[in-house]
Amino acid sequence: MADRCAIYPGTFDPITNGHVDIIERASHLFDRIIVVIARNSKKQPLFAEDERQVMIRDAVSALPNVSVDVCEGLLVEYARQQKAAAIVRGLRAVSDFEYEFQIALMNRKLEPAISTVFLMPHEKYCFLSSTIIREVARFGRDVRDLVPAEVARRLNNKFATHRIE
Repeated sequence: MADRCAIYPGTFDPITNGHVDIIERASHLFDRIIVVIARNSKKQPLFAEDERQVMIRDAVSALPNVSVDVCEGLLVEYARQQKAAAIVRGLRAVSDFEYEFQIALMNRKLEPAISTVFLMPHEKYCFLSSTIIREVARFGRDVRDLVPAEVARRLNNKFATHRIE
C-alpha cells in the first residue's frame, strides 16, 4: 500500500497549541505529515523563517511521522511534488469556512487527485490564532498555556526589550 502523505500549510508565526493539536490529529490519519511554512509576500512575520522551522520542529518532536518544510508558490504544486494525498486545514469557527472552502475548491480544480481535509482543534483552542498570540505577548501577558514552551520563551525574549505598557 502506498504511503499516505498530507501537507499542513500555514505561516505559523508562531505555531500555537491549536496548530499542534491539528498536527497530532492528522498524524494519526496519515502515514506522513509535512508541516509547510508557506511564504506569503503580503505578510511581515515576527519570526524569521528559520526560527519558525526550529519552533515547529521542537513542538512536533514527539511525532516521528511529522517533518517541516518551506514552500513558495502554489501549495497544490508543492503537494503534487510531494505526492501528497491531502492538504490538511484547521477550522476554528464558521468564519474560517468560507475562505477555506474557496481555496479547497480551487485546489481541487488545479489538482483533482489531492483532497482537502478539514480538522477542528480541541474546543479549548478554537479562539487561538497566531495574531492574537503575538498581540497578547506584545503586551507582556503570559501565553504559556497557548503555545509550546519554546514558543513562549522566544516570544518573551522578542518583546522583553520593548514592552508596550
